[in-house]
Amino acid sequence: MIHHLRRLGTGLLLVALIAGLTGADTISEVVRPAPVPAGQVRVVALGDSVTSGHNCNCAAFPAMYGGLLQDRTGAAVRVDNLGVSGLDSTGLLQSLDRRNSPTEVATAAANVVLLTIGANDFGGRHDDITSGRCTDSDCVADEFEQLTTNIDRIFDRIHALRHGQPTTILATGYWNVFKDGDVARRAYTAPGRAAADRLTVRTNDAIAAAAQADDATYVDIYTPFEDNADDITTLLASDGDHPNAAGHALIARLLLAATPRQLATSPHQGG
Repeated sequence: MIHHLRRLGTGLLLVALIAGLTGADTISEVVRPAPVPAGQVRVVALGDSVTSGHNCNCAAFPAMYGGLLQDRTGAAVRVDNLGVSGLDSTGLLQSLDRRNSPTEVATAAANVVLLTIGANDFGGRHDDITSGRCTDSDCVADEFEQLTTNIDRIFDRIHALRHGQPTTILATGYWNVFKDGDVARRAYTAPGRAAADRLTVRTNDAIAAAAQADDATYVDIYTPFEDNADDITTLLASDGDHPNAAGHALIARLLLAATPRQLATSPHQGG
């Protein structure tokens, strides 16, 4: 049975309280991941509204992925979907830093981490970019620098919480950091759509580079979505901003294809 939990029940893992700890102590000194039960795979999905399944009215890709992984491995798979609509990379990092938060606890317990974050970092520049007023990278330089710093720190924090235990990290990119398909064609100018596409590619490149440096796995979503023979609109919800059921199913299949046949056996994912 696959369990989909947003709140973590007692007994999810053992929280080790070490005498003499102060508020300045690091996460790795506070949370000790409990051993995963024999034969069970624990998956945590961290991210924004794409992860949470916003505006889909369907099972989001983490649940679909868990089902596919269970079918492939024959092992029991437990999925904690902690996607939050509107979350940006700073918010995710703060949640991972917050002692005994659901995000911290679930990540410490998971031997598979799904990560989708970054699009909301540019929300404040949406109108400038999609109108075509901002057509170069200078107008998002500050946001982009913060994003790249945060992604590196998010990977570091995941490993700190895992205390060197084998962990498979699958980090996705985006098909678009803003709207796409028919909705974007009606709402944005042609220069605006081109600027959004350039920002998306640049964001994906940064996520991929951070994943490679961390020995995690980058999962390309941009190419399968944008190269969809039936038009990307068929993969999007009515808002043009989130996947529909078909889009979530595609993401789940891409994640499964990127998952090692044998889950990680070294402190960093490898394989």
